[in-house]
Amino acid sequence: MTDSVWYVYLLECQSARIYTGVSPHLDQRITMHRKGRGALFTRINQPERLLAAKPFSSQREALQIESQVKRMPAQGKRILARVWSEQHPIDERTQKALSLE
Repeated sequence: MTDSVWYVYLLECQSARIYTGVSPHLDQRITMHRKGRGALFTRINQPERLLAAKPFSSQREALQIESQVKRMPAQGKRILARVWSEQHPIDERTQKALSLE
């Protein structure tokens, strides 16, 4: 599916580690992470908040960026999250999906 929007997103976890993921359905994926049905990393490192999410025009592009971001040090990911969050503010519905219930 190359004609839909794909997101690369950054989650800050309780362990202060940053998880990088990719999904075409950001709200649903964040909800899965919160419920412990996301990636193994976020089952072990409970996510606290969505730092940023950037849309990409294809899955291929999003996966390439995700790979690059995963190789970055934590400080670089935090800087990137600030830039992305300014360029692509996260909508309220997505923020609520990650909030504590």
